Amino acid sequence: MGFPALKKIFLSVHFYIVAGLIIYTLFPLTWPFKLPTEFWIKRISMHVIWAALFYLNLLFLTPKLLYRNKLTLFIIISLGLVVVSVYLNGLLDDITGANAALSRILNQKPDPRNTHDFYWTMMTAMVLLGISTIISFYKKMKADQAVFEATSREKVTTELSLLKAQINPHFFFNILHTIYALADTNPAVSKDAIYTLSHMMRYVIYGTKNDSTELEKEIKFVEDYIALMRLRLTDNVQMIYEKQEAMRNYEIAPMLFLPFIENAFKHGISSVHPSYVYVDISQSGTQVKIEVKNSLFEEKAEHLEDSNGIGVVNTKRRLDLLYPKKHTLEIQNDLNAKDYTVILTLELS
Repeated sequence: MGFPALKKIFLSVHFYIVAGLIIYTLFPLTWPFKLPTEFWIKRISMHVIWAALFYLNLLFLTPKLLYRNKLTLFIIISLGLVVVSVYLNGLLDDITGANAALSRILNQKPDPRNTHDFYWTMMTAMVLLGISTIISFYKKMKADQAVFEATSREKVTTELSLLKAQINPHFFFNILHTIYALADTNPAVSKDAIYTLSHMMRYVIYGTKNDSTELEKEIKFVEDYIALMRLRLTDNVQMIYEKQEAMRNYEIAPMLFLPFIENAFKHGISSVHPSYVYVDISQSGTQVKIEVKNSLFEEKAEHLEDSNGIGVVNTKRRLDLLYPKKHTLEIQNDLNAKDYTVILTLELS
């Protein structure tokens, strides 16, 4: 038997119950006189009854009655078991003659009513019923907690899969719309765009199957997206992309950066007015930060939050699920400076 198995047995509630029962049974061996055989026969017999009472309540009465709100029936049966225990104690005393034998050893006159033993038996039965009820409730609470955690994990996994599944078609829709616009104006460039898109599709379809990807691949995906977006920009739009050199390659959940950049291109550029999109990716220790800033137009400002789209909304939810207390998301809507800024910081340790 290995150490893990021994540890499991040692930590088991039943181990302590059996150990306690053995110690309690053998405790009279410490008394300064030899006990008669009749005493041991009765004592061991009563402890078998105690064990039966304990496990009857632990495994049957409490789960079948208390858990189902049958309190009155539980109390009646429990009191009945106490009475039966007292009766069996007296019956064993009569059969074995333990009380009389012990009185002879102690040079005492036998107590026909055996009052002390009566109350001791009754209290022991009630204590055992109480302890077994508490243990049963504790085990149920742990089991319910395990089921709840398993259900929660399954729910989160399902929700994350749905959120990611919604982001991917949303991304392809936007890219294809861009390439479609280029097909008429610049066919040669549109061919290069389709080639770049094929690499991006490969990443989205195969690279995001798992729960995590490499930060380096995620950044490359963002850079390819920005390169495609540059193809549709006019001279009125300034695109600025900065990335810190020699970044450490941590594991990261896929498709977290893109929705914020998509949102900037969707709402931050104009074919008429001067505008810009700024993206900066940096790293400090185990933290990675992406800052996305774009022009803010007065006519779009009031509806910007509502029009963020499914990608941003889903990404916020994914961040809450995947990086609880390990991310900060700042959104600044500055009407005076006419800037809209998103700053996402992730702890990737």
